[in-house]
Amino acid sequence: MKPEEIKKLDAYFKRTFENAALAVKARPRKDDSCELYLGDEFLGIIYRDEDEGELSYNFSMAILDIDL
Repeated sequence: MKPEEIKKLDAYFKRTFENAALAVKARPRKDDSCELYLGDEFLGIIYRDEDEGELSYNFSMAILDIDL
């Protein structure tokens, strides 16, 4: 993803969840997605989806049963 997209997503997550500790970071060797962190804790991946001229972002978060 482009740095300006990552900045917009970072601001969106911080504003939406009212948490300045959230951070969106680029993924090494991947340009179709980025990662969301809470401090140092990895939360999930944000995928960029462009279909028929429509742009959207999908957030995917796995929750392990041992974490519940």
